[in-house]
Amino acid sequence: MELLEKVLTDALVLKPKIFEDERGYFYESFNKRFFDSIVTTNFDFVQDNQSYSSKGTLRGLHFQSGKAAQSKLVRVIRGAAYDVAVDLRPDSPTFKQWYGIILSSQNHLQFFIPRGFAHGFVALEENTIFQYKVDNHYSSKHDGGIIWNDDELNIDWPRMKLALSEKDKRLPKLNELNIKNLW
Repeated sequence: MELLEKVLTDALVLKPKIFEDERGYFYESFNKRFFDSIVTTNFDFVQDNQSYSSKGTLRGLHFQSGKAAQSKLVRVIRGAAYDVAVDLRPDSPTFKQWYGIILSSQNHLQFFIPRGFAHGFVALEENTIFQYKVDNHYSSKHDGGIIWNDDELNIDWPRMKLALSEKDKRLPKLNELNIKNLW
């Protein structure tokens, strides 16, 4: 695995080393020793999640707050997605900044998003399968989010017809949250 880029503060873009031949390919999608060498905080992944989305499905922007905050390692195993992370840590130099990247089954890129970030993605292709590892279990009590099209964040989402859940359509704006009390 290779660290391609550090983005925002503490978020990382990674690319696995792929071994390909006429039969297909193999790659290591996670290696704890490698992660321990590049990530400054201690964490252990405890759960793997997977979603299946139609083209234009937007999921997010979500986060888990307080003691349920989660770091995530995300990747696309089929299709493609435009993935976005927003730094919500008030003491961070990149507070309220966002970063977007295309993750696909073709580029095999992975995105590590530390605790204290909101996260969302939009499926760019039909039948997109999105996978993520998290370092904390889900807690409905600590579930939160920000509306995807918040003017203050001004995220440059792909221009396409979007489909959102009713829950995601009702998420608050960033200025409606008490950010200092989230973490």
